[in-house]
Amino acid sequence: MVRSGEESGKLEEIFNYLADYLERNYELVSKARGALIYPAFVFSVFIIVMSLMFVLVIPQITQILVESGVEIPIYTRIIMGISNFTRSYGIFLLMLLVIAGVGLWRYSRTDKGGLVVSSFFLDLPLVGPILQKFYVARFTDNFETLISGGVTVLRSLELAGEVVGNPVYKKMIEEARDAVKGGAQISEAFARHKDMPALVVQMIKIGEETGKLDFMLKTMARFYRREVENTVDGLVGLIEPIMIILLGLGVGILVVSVLMPIYNLSSSI
Repeated sequence: MVRSGEESGKLEEIFNYLADYLERNYELVSKARGALIYPAFVFSVFIIVMSLMFVLVIPQITQILVESGVEIPIYTRIIMGISNFTRSYGIFLLMLLVIAGVGLWRYSRTDKGGLVVSSFFLDLPLVGPILQKFYVARFTDNFETLISGGVTVLRSLELAGEVVGNPVYKKMIEEARDAVKGGAQISEAFARHKDMPALVVQMIKIGEETGKLDFMLKTMARFYRREVENTVDGLVGLIEPIMIILLGLGVGILVVSVLMPIYNLSSSI
């Protein structure tokens, strides 16, 4: 962006834009992280408690039930099997998960791995649309600033691809730049990619036809920023009740599986 300001002679405007852009980006990322801290903490505590139950508590109850000879329901046998597996292979499973996580992280740092991982997240049902809106907002925001600063379309696409922050969108923008260099319109170049919303393509096309491309891009950037903020706010309100329901189901299944055989045992005495 600083390079584009030097090329266009509008370095002061670029610095003002960057200050506003970094502030908006910080607010958005902070809001997303803040929304995930609580459920991540609750889920981590739940996993730790359940692991301790399977390793320390369930085996003691299993021994009592087996020695008593009482009939054990199928769901209790499943819990007992999970407990036995956790005690026997839990440490190996944890090591495997750590190794897989490190391997996936290293793979995602490569060019091919970055494309694969980014494509995977963009295709997820709930996360994908949010990420798409986020990167579209970032692209249109940067592209509009560069166009308004007098930078050529090809150079603007090149710089926008470098700062978009996602390998899939970077590759898309680079391919669009090559298509424009070959004589295609910007809207036509982006219409070939599924990760660029049709609304953005149509607005870019209107901007090209009316000569108001910078205005259309600015409108799209503002629209998608608002969409991301509204979606994140909606998720923040949904995360807590969803977590309560899921954790309640998990605890309820475990309690019923343990208490029912004990109740049957006490009734038969």
